[in-house]
Amino acid sequence: MEASKQIAPSEGVTPVASSVAEVAVVNAEILEGYKVIRRNGTVVSFDRQKIIVALTKAFLNVMGSGGADSAGVRQSVEETANRVIKSLLRRNPLSSTFHIESIQDQVELALMRGEYHQVARVYVIYREKHAEMRRQEAQEMMPQLIRVSTKHGVVPLDVHNIQERLEDACHDLTETNAQTLLQSALKEMYDGIRENEVYSALFMAARAQIEREPEYSQVSARLLLDSLRLEIFEQPIRHADMESLYPKHLAEMVRQGIVAELLDPKLAERFDLVKLGKKLCPQRDLQFNYLGLQTLYDRYFLRVDNRRLEMPQSFFMRVAMGLAIDEQNPTERAAEFYELLSSFLFMSSTPTLFNSGTRHSQLSSCYLTTVKDNLYDIFAAYQDNAMLAKFAGGLGNDWTPVRAMGAHIKGTNGKSQGVVPFLKIVNDTAVAVNQGGKRKGAVCSYLETWHLDIEEFLELRKNTGDERRRAHDMNTANWVPDLFMKRVMEKGTWTLFSPNDVPDLHDLYGEAFTRAYVNYEKAAAEGKIHHKTLSAVDLWRRMLTMLFETGHPWITFKDACNIRSPQQHVGVVHSSNLCTEITLNTNSEEIAVCNLGSVNLPAHLKDGALDEKKLSATIKTAMRMLDNVIDINYYAVEKAKVSNQRHRPVGLGMMGFQDCLYEIGIPYNSDEAVEFADRTAEALSYEAYWASTELAEERGSYSSFNGSLWSRGILPQDSLRILARERGDAVDTSGDLGMQNDESLDGKYLQINLSQRRDWNALRQRIKEHGMRNSNCVAIAPTATIANIVGVTASIEPTYQNIYVKSNLSGEFTVSNGYLVRDLKKLGIWDNVILEDIKYFDGRLNNIERIPAEIRAKYPTAFEIEPKWLIECAARRQKWIDQAQSLNLYIAQPSGKALDEMYKLAWLRGLKTTYYLRSLGATSTEKYTTRTGALNAVDSGVNGNSAKACSIDDPECESCQ
Repeated sequence: MEASKQIAPSEGVTPVASSVAEVAVVNAEILEGYKVIRRNGTVVSFDRQKIIVALTKAFLNVMGSGGADSAGVRQSVEETANRVIKSLLRRNPLSSTFHIESIQDQVELALMRGEYHQVARVYVIYREKHAEMRRQEAQEMMPQLIRVSTKHGVVPLDVHNIQERLEDACHDLTETNAQTLLQSALKEMYDGIRENEVYSALFMAARAQIEREPEYSQVSARLLLDSLRLEIFEQPIRHADMESLYPKHLAEMVRQGIVAELLDPKLAERFDLVKLGKKLCPQRDLQFNYLGLQTLYDRYFLRVDNRRLEMPQSFFMRVAMGLAIDEQNPTERAAEFYELLSSFLFMSSTPTLFNSGTRHSQLSSCYLTTVKDNLYDIFAAYQDNAMLAKFAGGLGNDWTPVRAMGAHIKGTNGKSQGVVPFLKIVNDTAVAVNQGGKRKGAVCSYLETWHLDIEEFLELRKNTGDERRRAHDMNTANWVPDLFMKRVMEKGTWTLFSPNDVPDLHDLYGEAFTRAYVNYEKAAAEGKIHHKTLSAVDLWRRMLTMLFETGHPWITFKDACNIRSPQQHVGVVHSSNLCTEITLNTNSEEIAVCNLGSVNLPAHLKDGALDEKKLSATIKTAMRMLDNVIDINYYAVEKAKVSNQRHRPVGLGMMGFQDCLYEIGIPYNSDEAVEFADRTAEALSYEAYWASTELAEERGSYSSFNGSLWSRGILPQDSLRILARERGDAVDTSGDLGMQNDESLDGKYLQINLSQRRDWNALRQRIKEHGMRNSNCVAIAPTATIANIVGVTASIEPTYQNIYVKSNLSGEFTVSNGYLVRDLKKLGIWDNVILEDIKYFDGRLNNIERIPAEIRAKYPTAFEIEPKWLIECAARRQKWIDQAQSLNLYIAQPSGKALDEMYKLAWLRGLKTTYYLRSLGATSTEKYTTRTGALNAVDSGVNGNSAKACSIDDPECESCQ
């Protein structure tokens, strides 16, 4: 363009190509109703043309008046203006007004993003010059100019009252400053400002400081509480007043919820609300960080006409009452359950938090279905998906039985179009039914690797090809038999079949599958069966290529899931769920259901080790809560009710694993972390199984207990020997598996540590006497959302970046590693220079020489940890878990060899499933700080699957918890 011809690229206007998707034209209608706060406090309508004029002047200042005729300049101005407006709309979802300074901040940032460096420099100098002239006058005049519009009329802004509120919010947080927040908030206020906008200005001012001081996250949450109290009580309420107001509020909240037909009338009938109101602990409102409370505020609190009914403690009590509603002593049990939730020791999954105590108490997280090979069942499956998704269920569909493309249709004497067109409808159903409007509908479709449509299935998420055979909004997963992995390792061939020709393969696994499959291959070689033969290695490479390019299909292992399933006597595990941690039997008569919740692991640390007594007490209550879900649950589909009440599976998980490592000073990429993963998973599983057998003594065993591995004295760790034998390794499984004392299995196809610390024989004996209340007890879910609520790292995840922006349906939030900040403060080196360096290196520390080597070693980010450490930790956990775990794998520099080694290692270590493959994400930390100190998510331009696979800050990654 002309600008780049006149000015050197390093100094002048260098064009940056922009796609339509990246910088969409901002329609004028979008901006209707938005206002701009001028520096004198007056409010005017938002005028996009003024941004155009300001940008044009800046460009012409650099290029001279001749630039006015440049088409390139006009295009650059338009694109930059659109970026500014899109950023303003994204960053201020709670407000329809923008301060003029905020707009200019975004103009400055947009110029830097576009690499218009000289133009940006001119613009910055101009701003500074005029800002200096206005600063003193603006600071002196603003308090006198501002009046607040309240429901009682217009009143002067009470700066003293605001000061007191800020001081309350900063109370006991030693690294925060109320005066700094006051000056920042006053800049965002205008004459005639609404009362609720005053509150918004306060917590937005605090939120902008989080990147420099993590304690401001709590300040922001406390200021948001002020706004929430104003909304609920319709008058300003101080935190200190909640001691007397909370007990009354609980009863009033229940009354309003019942009148609005949101809450179950039983809450008023079965519970002593006065007694429970006195159990509410207002002080626990102060433990939230901003992201956690904002998430609850936006998506969880009940509302009528967009007005919230619940405060945090009444919310937790509502959930607790819903879970205790059928207990013999409901008030006492509700108080017990509330204690666990409100103290953040344990958190129920999102569907339970959404719906507990409501008129449609769909509390379960995951539903697994198998689709039969006929049109009636296929379309019934769509209806089941829609009804389950409507009430916040995450879905896993097994589509393997559906015949492949080209297969004969006996009824019409025609040929099948295969499974892919049906999956397109699954995709569109998930988009249409969005979990009650609270989050996106989500489903994962599974197909076994021998299915003749597997090659098309691999390409469902590609951005090229026939759109009628693409499913961009649906997750997919490969259900991989062990025989395929052995053929890959041995460089053999692999044969694809249509399931109507090989109907028994779907229900077979282990040695039985191998025998049947080899016989079918012989029949195929004789021309008796429609088939396709190809190199197993070639198909494996295509699987890994698609996984890298599109993030799908995930790789999950059929035989490990089935051979180690406690319920193999009643059926087959045909798929996992949406997040790959559930491994339950499905068939045409039963839809498997799982009910999730997670222990907050760091809340159970004491002196650098697990407080096992406290953990035991937490899990005992948590398992009771999860078991209650099964009987209370609203079942939108009858087949789900039949299955859930017959087998009673639950999935107790954990979150905050990375926090624990920080607390005890262990890096994730270490043998010590692997051992800690082993100890914590053993403790969690042992206590969960023990709690289930205690519940069985009180309430009775689940109805399909007899014949299960539990009833035969085979616990999850014992089943590893059976898996090794089925894979072909020489292992003695003739005796009592529970009495074997091998420290490890080191075969050709299974290599895993077998060490243990707990008295598992005592547990075996107790199960023999009393049975189990639940067919399955442990599953480690992603916890993306509930970990945010509690304020810990998600699930078993490593730290993504030490400072990054997390985006979800509540907006964008700066997330900084408080543990790192704490350690750097102790060393006296936490300052703006360190902050900017961490941001510049995308949250990584290795290149920052000021930070000591031992600190850098303690805080590696997810992409700096070799994937083998994640797999080794996961393998130690999987030893104890009767279901599976959502295991994301991170790789900074993907290659065919690296992916091949990674997934083969996962299989060799006996993992049941893997989840997302994450390469460096399409978002990175903005390397320039605006005047308000905010952090922005920007396109990094990284190629590969980073823009397509689920990134850590993708709002769609909250489907399970």
